[in-house]
Amino acid sequence: MSTIHDQAMNYVYQQVLQRLLSFFSRAERTALQLLIQRLVVAAGGMDNIGQFKVLVHQSGSRDSCYTLALLRAAQLTIASRAPATFQLRVAALRWNGDSPVALHNLHRSYSALFLYDDPRVELLMVDNREVLAFDHRTPVSDDGREASRINLLLVGHCRTWIEAPQLWDDAYLATAEYYSQIARWNNGVDAMISTETKSSQQHFLECLNRAMQRVAIAGPGLVHSGFEALFPLLDGLGDDFYRELRAEDDRTAWRPEGEFEACRRTSFIDINDMMVGKLEDRWPLLGEFLGFEPDDRALYQGEAVFADPLISAHVQGLYARFIEGRTYEAGIDDYLRNTLADMRRQQVAESVCEHLLSCFDNVRQPEHLRMHAEDYLLHGFGLNETQLVCLLFAPFIDSGRGLERFLRNCHPGMLVAMPDLHRALQGLHAPEQVLKWIMEVSGLPVRLVIRLYAMGPVQLRAPEEFACENADPGETEPVSRVERSTER
Repeated sequence: MSTIHDQAMNYVYQQVLQRLLSFFSRAERTALQLLIQRLVVAAGGMDNIGQFKVLVHQSGSRDSCYTLALLRAAQLTIASRAPATFQLRVAALRWNGDSPVALHNLHRSYSALFLYDDPRVELLMVDNREVLAFDHRTPVSDDGREASRINLLLVGHCRTWIEAPQLWDDAYLATAEYYSQIARWNNGVDAMISTETKSSQQHFLECLNRAMQRVAIAGPGLVHSGFEALFPLLDGLGDDFYRELRAEDDRTAWRPEGEFEACRRTSFIDINDMMVGKLEDRWPLLGEFLGFEPDDRALYQGEAVFADPLISAHVQGLYARFIEGRTYEAGIDDYLRNTLADMRRQQVAESVCEHLLSCFDNVRQPEHLRMHAEDYLLHGFGLNETQLVCLLFAPFIDSGRGLERFLRNCHPGMLVAMPDLHRALQGLHAPEQVLKWIMEVSGLPVRLVIRLYAMGPVQLRAPEEFACENADPGETEPVSRVERSTER
């Protein structure tokens, strides 16, 4: 029975491969052969290919679905020629920004490629530091949603009020931590595959560097690096990137516990050069075969992979109004003008620029954009405008240095309670209504605001600053990029 089943499944896989290849152009078929050669070399030869495990991250985006199709074609092509083929670990990180469209794109592509029930494929998702079997019908857990909300706020507050906010710094930390752990889980993987451009890889690492400085952890310099530097960096950061923001008994362990390798062996394989042909030529494969549907929420993001443009415009509008003393509309205009200039500088297709403009036109008046953004942040992240404005002022960090400015601008009635606020933020006795106000305005438990208050100022350093220091031949230790005193 097992032999008959295996024969039947092999026939199914051959049919999948033939149909998949029918959507490939001649250039893509050539790229596929080069990909196979690269994987075989990385595995140490065809004799070792059956023990070689490859990790690919899936977000449900157009490029990630295409990358998966290319890898599946390589896996099935090798299987048709040799006794064994490489194993594939397909993983997704669940977070509050998950789009239902993206999740269904994952499910449809997995089904079309016959990944479900193939013993050579692992389909995984990570929710609140727990590795689970992938299920597109399962929403983010309540604990995961709350952890994501709190981490977004905590990391966002680790800045001075004069710095423009980067709302998704937490997403870079969470993604990097996920890369590190999913590569170690269940005997680990040998290589991670990515088709991101070098500039996108470098942008991710630069944003990760900024986020690491905010949470007071540091690694080796990342100047002009791509993802070949990612895993060596992650190896030195431990398994909890938020450890400076939370007490030890307030942290969630990675689970299932005991199933993560202590020593990772993962390398990085860049296959961006395999992305051949024009984007429009891929739509038959994406749409007809994989069932991919474009997500209107995933407008042009450039290299800022987590940033929803409408939400970014909203944040800049609030920053212009509350911090710079200008109008909300002026901030939106600045965002749109700068984004379009960036797109045209990078020679993004004019149709994409027009699509972005049309989406801003669809919200018509600035108040409509504001309502859309408020609804998204409230239902997706549990973040209301009061809490977002509080984050813009970052009033608690560095012993509440910005607290008076925040109160004068947004809550003048609380100025009289300044002494009680400072006592509460030092962990001393304070009136119950003061503690309640802190929680409602910040969106954070008081114990975590107290931790922010005890942290010293964040002094971000540009990559060029520590590049010079790292170039010193006498330097033997990594240069710390965080100058901060933290009271314990």
